[in-house]
This record gives sequence, structure tokens and C-alpha cells, in this order.
Amino acid sequence: MNEFRPRSFQILPIAIKNLLIICVLVLMAQQYLGDGVSAWMERNFALHYWVSPLFRPWQLFTYLFMHGSWLHLISNMFALWMFGSILENNWGTKRFLLFYFICGIGAGICQMAYGQFLMGNINVDSQAVLQNMNVDNFISFASKYHLGRLNPGIVEFVQSWQVHPQSLDYVHAGRDMIQTVTPIIRDEASVGASGAIFGILVAFGYLFPNMYLYFYFLFPIKAKWFVTGYILYELFLGVQNNAGDNVAHAAHLGGGLFGFLLVYWWNKKDRTNFY
Repeated sequence: MNEFRPRSFQILPIAIKNLLIICVLVLMAQQYLGDGVSAWMERNFALHYWVSPLFRPWQLFTYLFMHGSWLHLISNMFALWMFGSILENNWGTKRFLLFYFICGIGAGICQMAYGQFLMGNINVDSQAVLQNMNVDNFISFASKYHLGRLNPGIVEFVQSWQVHPQSLDYVHAGRDMIQTVTPIIRDEASVGASGAIFGILVAFGYLFPNMYLYFYFLFPIKAKWFVTGYILYELFLGVQNNAGDNVAHAAHLGGGLFGFLLVYWWNKKDRTNFY
């Protein structure tokens, strides 16, 4: 790999600065303009699965500017500045922004594809259970879609139902529960720039594999090993499919995949001008 000199050096390059400002302003609107505005923003601009009636194509772009909390925002923006500023200084603003949004949109596509694979057709499954409601079918549906994270009392409910499997009261309660949670699961939304930032992290590890990163100022690790370990960790968590895990691991891995493919293609296409 050829060595290269940065086109410029800025502690806070223009693209990074503007992304930071926009994301902060958007989260302030989400947090402080009232529940009505927050709900409207989530319905229209957060990323919904394409099986949801709330899905709109522009959400693949707008979800990148939304975050779930200040901690979520700060961690993402710190990583964006730490790794992204080096890339923008070397690539220039236009190429950096192109890379950022391709990774972010790619991450969103991967997250929706994973969600579709994981959920299957929740509308069809829910109708099948509703038409043949019994405790075994309910348990199967609840396990597949992790209903426990939406209703912590579901374990006790199922245990009581198993004691009285023929009770119509439990059948009606189970039907009401599925009718309530199905649209909630189907319409769940993803927010955050994590996928795009994961793409930046992978590109950083590809371009600067032997640069040392210092964690908590205690020990150094080369970028290539950090990125590799992080990818394996995300893959492990994604495969685990933990019911209490609300992190979009598929988006992280998807953003990293798009980031690697894009930087690899750019490098192979034009070694002279890429750096």
C-alpha cells in the first residue's frame, strides 16, 4: 500500500463539523420539542422495516441524523471525529461525505434485510396464531419475536396458561397480547450513525493498519487488530440474537462491509489519486 500525505490538516474538518452540528440539533428537537414532535420525527425519519406501513425510502438517509439518547450521540460523534477527521483530511470533503453516506445507506439496507430474515412475515405468523390460538402456538410466536422484552410478565402468563390450557380467558388474553405487540414489533425503528461510523472505522483500519490506538491511555493496539476484533465481537452478538439487545449489529456489520468494499475498490481503481 502506498504511503500518502494528507491534503490538509484540520482538527475539525468541515464535513465532520457539520455532521456534528446537524446531529446535535436533531437530537435536541427529539428531546426538547415535546412528545408529539418526537413521535412525528420517529414515524417519518427513523428507519422502519420495509414490511412496516411506516417505511419511506428517504428514511435510509434521514435515520443517520437521529439518535436514541445523548450517550448514543456522544459515543457516535466522538468516533466520527476521532477516525473520520483523519479520513476527511486525506480524502477531501466530497469523497469523505460520499463514503459516509454510502456506508450509512448500506448499513440501513443490511439492517432491514436482517430484520426481514429474523422476523419473517410477522403479519402472516400472527394471523396464523390468532386463527389457531393455544398455549403451544403462543409460546412459539412469543419465542420467535421476543415478546418478553415488550411484556416482562409474559413468563408468568404462559406458566399460568399451561396450568389451565383449555381456559378461554387465557386464549382471549393471548389473542389480545399478540394483536397489541405485532404492530409494535413490525413498526420498530432504527436510528443513529453507527453503521456509517463502522464503515469509517473499517476504512481507517484498512488504510492505517499499523497505527497504534491507545485505550484509556493504558495499552496500545494496532488498528488492524482492533477493527478485526470489533468485527468478530459484533458478529458474535448478532448471531446470539439476545432478546434484551437493542443494538443494530447488522447495521454495524453492513456499514463495515460497504466501507471495506468501497475503499478497496477505490484503491484498486486508482492507486495514484486515491491517496
